[in-house]
Amino acid sequence: MHTQKEKPENILQEIIRFLLIIRDEDDLRMKRLVAYLKQTDDILPLASEEIVTLLIQHLNCKGTSRLPVLIIASAYQTVKERIGEINKLLEAHNAADRQTGSIGDVEITLTNDNQVVTCYEMKDKRVSQTDIDVALQKILKTKNKIDNYIFITTEIGFIRHFLHFFHRQRKDFLNIYQSMVLAEPTSSISQQLKEAFLALRRVAEADRG
Repeated sequence: MHTQKEKPENILQEIIRFLLIIRDEDDLRMKRLVAYLKQTDDILPLASEEIVTLLIQHLNCKGTSRLPVLIIASAYQTVKERIGEINKLLEAHNAADRQTGSIGDVEITLTNDNQVVTCYEMKDKRVSQTDIDVALQKILKTKNKIDNYIFITTEIGFIRHFLHFFHRQRKDFLNIYQSMVLAEPTSSISQQLKEAFLALRRVAEADRG
């Protein structure tokens, strides 16, 4: 039996070693999942409704509060050249609007202008009068004129309409969404949730192969 006390620096070194092992194992699994998806690039892209089903499945996983924001941001990234608007860089998931100066969860600007023209705010519940009052206070405090302030409580309804309207860009949207999900820090999207999306997409696309 080991009875000798370990030095704190040795314990810290061992903890770091284990964390690095876990990180490397996670990275390897992700690379394998992504590599498999790349092998299916030549198959027919998922239909719009199949993508909606895939997103619903992903949203039904645990810890998905960040996903609706990424869905909206991905949609604008996909068609920015067509509509002349693009979303600003997203703030950290746990950053408060009063700290960042943000007006909404997703802020849309003109492609050649930094002026915010549309704001989206995601809610997982019915919008209350308090929500509206807070939004009005933020709008009044900003120097720029906001053309649209939109609350979204049914993000899939929004994306279903988008995918049918921009049907030819549906695969681009899915790839951009995947990239955004994988790029998020694990503090906002867990490793399990990232792997879940890749696994769900793999199954969906395998069914079409």
